[in-house]
Order: sequence, then structure tokens, then C-alpha cells
Amino acid sequence: MASKVTLNINSSASKFLMNVITTEDYQHTYWPKLDSAIDQLLTQSPGDCIPISYEQIYSCVYKCVCQQHSEQMYCDLITKITSHLRRVSEELQVSSPDTYIERFNAALSQYMGALQSIVPLFIYMNKFYIETKLNRDLKDDLIKLFTEQVAEKHVPTLMPLLIEAQSTPFKVTPSTMANIVKGLYTLRPDWAQLAPSLFSKFIPNILPPALESKLSEYAAQDQKLQRELMQNGFARGDQSRKRAGEELMFNGSASSSCANTRGFR
Repeated sequence: MASKVTLNINSSASKFLMNVITTEDYQHTYWPKLDSAIDQLLTQSPGDCIPISYEQIYSCVYKCVCQQHSEQMYCDLITKITSHLRRVSEELQVSSPDTYIERFNAALSQYMGALQSIVPLFIYMNKFYIETKLNRDLKDDLIKLFTEQVAEKHVPTLMPLLIEAQSTPFKVTPSTMANIVKGLYTLRPDWAQLAPSLFSKFIPNILPPALESKLSEYAAQDQKLQRELMQNGFARGDQSRKRAGEELMFNGSASSSCANTRGFR
């Protein structure tokens, strides 16, 4: 009887040992799967269907957390995404002024969309390592990475282009302008002080309350905007242009809705 019990214990111990994930297992089997999945998520276009098994990746993360590989997995994830964002920043640096705003918007939207898949996949690591031991949150850490590796390096170039585009009606689509301004404000609210007038169009309570003493100044600004619109062919009473403008806004809104399916909250 005793030998039978010993045999059962040894069998259970052997089974447990067979499920142990060694450092070599993590480095050569588990992390490569995660690395490949992260690559695909970071480079996908909005609406793309990624050929990866979310269940398999989720299970892979869970097993690594249970086997005490959370710290290494977190370091590998941060290193991976940092490297990706440095490449994104370098590509933006060689963009022409004519495409700079659109390319920054594409990079911002693509990254924020990727986070909506990456963060849930690493939920166990976030809960049992990042929140517990580091007292932080994975999504906050990854947004901070974009701020440091991309946005902070490009805001000095981006902001003057946005201000210039603001003064030229329809040089940049309203959806693109809104996405960038709201995105920058999410990354660092103090950036609104670089262009209060621009940010106030998309973020409430940026500017101080209107003053009665400045009503004439506000009216002059409105008249200036109307003159600029007329100079660009948007004359009052021209219903054909009004309808074209409405169609443009509709298409822009539909495009924005599609692009932002995996964008900001």
C-alpha cells in the first residue's frame, strides 16, 4: 500500500515538473510567440483581421505569469514596443511638411488601436505584477512610451503645422485635426497651452470664459473667418457648395468612425 502511495506521489511530481516553464522555455518558445503577435498588432491597419489566436496568446501569458516569468516578460514587452516607437519616430522625421500631419495621425491612431488588443492580452501580467509590485498600470506605461518616444520629439514640428492648417479651411480634415488634438491632450494636457485657440475647438474649458468687454473683438474674429471662407469659394447662399460641404463632413465622419473603432476611448 505504501509503495502504491509513493508511486502516485512520484507520478504527480513528475507531471508537475513536466509543466514547469524554464528560462530557456520562455526565451525560445513562449516569448517568440508573444513577440510575433505584438509585431502584427503594432503594424496592423484599422479594420485588419490579424491571423493570430488570441486565446493561445492569452494562455501563453497566463502560463508565464504562473511560472514567475512576469518581470522578464514585462521587460521584453517594454523593450519591444520602445524599439517599434523609435522606428516610427524616425520615419516621421523624414516626412515632408505636406504629409507630416496625416502621417502623425496615422501613427497615433495605429498605436492606440494596437493598445486595445495588447493590454487585454497581458491582463494577468498587469494584475499580478505591474499593479501589485510596480504600483502602475500597463496601459498608462504604454501610453507614456508613445509620449516619450514619439510625441515629445515631434510636437515642436507638429504644432506650428497644426496652427497653420487651422487658419486654412479644409487643409486638414476635421476628423484628423480632432483626433490629433484630442490625442495630444490625452498624452499631456499641458500641451494645450501651446495653442489654446486650436485646442479649445475640440477640448472644453481650455479658454477662459468670454468677457462682455471683448464682444467686439469676438465679432471681428468671426467676420475674419467668414471672409477667409468666402475667399476659398464658400460663399453664403451657394447651396451647391453647402451640399458639397455637408457631404464632405458626412464622409469625414464616417471615415473617422471607422478609423477610430480601435482608437481612443
